[in-house]
Amino acid sequence: MTEFTMDRLRENLEALKMKNTLEILDNYLERAVADKLNIVEVLDHIFSEEAKSKRRRAYEKQIQMSGFPIKKTLDDFDFSFQPSIDKRQIDELATMRFLENGENVVFLGPPGVGKTHLASALGLAAAQHRFSTYYINCHQLIEQLKKAHFENRLPDKLKVLAKYRMLIIDEIGYLPMDIQGANLFFQLIARRYEKTSTVFTSNKTFSQWNEVFADVTIASATKLHFFLGVFLHFITGDDSLILVAITLG
Repeated sequence: MTEFTMDRLRENLEALKMKNTLEILDNYLERAVADKLNIVEVLDHIFSEEAKSKRRRAYEKQIQMSGFPIKKTLDDFDFSFQPSIDKRQIDELATMRFLENGENVVFLGPPGVGKTHLASALGLAAAQHRFSTYYINCHQLIEQLKKAHFENRLPDKLKVLAKYRMLIIDEIGYLPMDIQGANLFFQLIARRYEKTSTVFTSNKTFSQWNEVFADVTIASATKLHFFLGVFLHFITGDDSLILVAITLG
């Protein structure tokens, strides 16, 4: 193969944005000649490696844009620390079937029991499956919605947040919402209802959410949306409403 041909090949690979192939081309072609590989074997290896590289870069970009506070997987979770959790049920969530069904997941429990870790780990798993994913703290979410409302951008903001196949809203109840915040929160949940999946974490039981939302009607409507679209899962809890949520602690 002439140097002219190699230069043209590199130019074409660059034009096609086949970065990985550009990096491995010279060494691999030398090995292919030494091993007497046929053209089909060469192409199979090159395209397989390029596809793997593109999936890896897409995953890394997704993680970078998703806003995860921690980048820990389910493998990093110490299930012996929370023996009440059935690992098989968490593994079922990791299959992402609940995303396909538009179901929600709620992690309830006191601080420090692993709610954020599990929620973020599900987000990482979703990104690996190439589902669009976004993490946000509940207080930050409410502030962003209020700002968008004040700037007459609320429909656009809701549209953006509604498109994610998995939206993780962390720490519901750590700070109370005023009525405006509760209304905006409900608008988002209603927009996503039965279309996309939301993962929630909260240190409050469902029976305490009236205190969180500052309005009993909004709290009841929000809980109803959760109940109708929540992934049925049992761990612990003496409050009957917890029977539709994942409860930690």
